[in-house]
Amino acid sequence: MSILVANTGSSSLKLRLVGPAGEIAAACDLPAPGDPVDLEPIRDFLATAEDVEAVGHRVVHGGREFLQPLLLDRAGIERLGALGDLAPLHNGPALRVLDALRRLCPDVRHVACFDTAFHAGIPDEAALYALPADWTEAFGLRRFGFHGISHAWASRRALELLGYAQAGLRLVTCHLGAGASLAAVRDGASVDTTMGFTPNEGLVMATRSGSADPGMLLWLIRHAGIDADELEHRLEHESGLRGLSGTSGDMREVIEASAADGPARTALGVYLHRLRAGIAAMGAAMDGLDALVFTGGVGEHAPLVRAEACAGLSFLGVGLDQDANESQETGDREISGAGASVRVLVVESREDLEIARAVHSVLAR
Repeated sequence: MSILVANTGSSSLKLRLVGPAGEIAAACDLPAPGDPVDLEPIRDFLATAEDVEAVGHRVVHGGREFLQPLLLDRAGIERLGALGDLAPLHNGPALRVLDALRRLCPDVRHVACFDTAFHAGIPDEAALYALPADWTEAFGLRRFGFHGISHAWASRRALELLGYAQAGLRLVTCHLGAGASLAAVRDGASVDTTMGFTPNEGLVMATRSGSADPGMLLWLIRHAGIDADELEHRLEHESGLRGLSGTSGDMREVIEASAADGPARTALGVYLHRLRAGIAAMGAAMDGLDALVFTGGVGEHAPLVRAEACAGLSFLGVGLDQDANESQETGDREISGAGASVRVLVVESREDLEIARAVHSVLAR
């Protein structure tokens, strides 16, 4: 089966036609979809992507309701629309792309694949906030976690590279890109993660703050005259590496500027401090660590970030081979140091293949 994968992010739309053997038969990267979606470039791509038999859509937030990939009908799409406020940077654009592709590909089946689904089974001690029980029950407050499609692929691919059986293996997968999160994966299942109710919790990101003291945010509302709309905008678009460094927030720019620029150097230090602390916490959630996996744009292409993160984790048994880490080699590979008890891998993020796999599974039922 040839499956069209629509991966709608906050800054881009990636279209991939995945062939029957997992090959990429056609590919197109477009800017983030506007409102309304410009159909012309998508129509042009579809003219080159022959024999589309199904479409898989990445949807960031599935809430409490959507714990598995969903074969879409009108009722399902309406239910998805109610989740837009939980991930406004992602769910809204994804639903607009879904509507566009249903119009352009009306005769094939469409499946929604949720970033939150991989984390749906994390235990209560990792999932719940220490909030009044009536709030938790009435509003469904819990830590959902995100980047689940990427974490699922990275953990599955790591097992193949290491040649281990799934049972007993303790992985920390590090999805580091413009957005960033960690997952503790034990026996192939997520048992903890750094993102929470929304994708703004956890690590420092390109333009998102990550975790911030809620009391401080309340103080800003009460004493600095900042309303909810401004607070949301600045936390999501003007914080993180961008806010700390004064750059765009692109890690490549931050690293380059950090050699001579104090704010950029500080931004990188804060990023790495949170990253190391998060990895250690994920290991603690599993009572140990067998392998550390880096994926995503930063995880795959920033050897300095990998080296500095691992340098602070030697007490866990993490060690790198410096030459392997700095090599220009691309693709999936091991970069562990000799004698290190924790193996370190770099895995190319392949959300397209993970989504195609999920679509196959749904349609085979």
